[in-house]
Amino acid sequence: MSISGEPSRLETWTCRQALDTEALAASLAPELKAGDVMLLSGPLGAGKTCFTRGLGVGLGLDPEAVLSPTYQLVREVRGGRLPLFHVDLYRLSGPDEVGRLGLEEYFDGEGVTVVEWPDRLGRLTPPGCWRVSLEAHDDGQRILGVERP
Repeated sequence: MSISGEPSRLETWTCRQALDTEALAASLAPELKAGDVMLLSGPLGAGKTCFTRGLGVGLGLDPEAVLSPTYQLVREVRGGRLPLFHVDLYRLSGPDEVGRLGLEEYFDGEGVTVVEWPDRLGRLTPPGCWRVSLEAHDDGQRILGVERP
């Protein structure tokens, strides 16, 4: 249910394999514009980087260039319709640490920003974000929920 009382824009899909997750993300890419922020939530191994790779493909980027930024925190991938800024906040403790990264430049920038572990953003979460939840099941399926702004 939407807080503002408007109808929810949440859609859910079941993806049976990684290629389905990538294809779903690629199908969403044409809707994205510069300055869009997509928040990806889910446990380790839920498919967040797989989803981001598919998004990159949909933006016309080399899928081999879309890797997990866990140890870099931010990876920039350019060369497609829009640049992709892939942010992984897993190793940070919260908004105070995140604030030192200067992510606002990405959020208001020329490309699409994807944030893994967005709960670390806290008060720094920009308004109007896409929200994607990924849930992995023992049988390899993933349930994806996508809420558009």
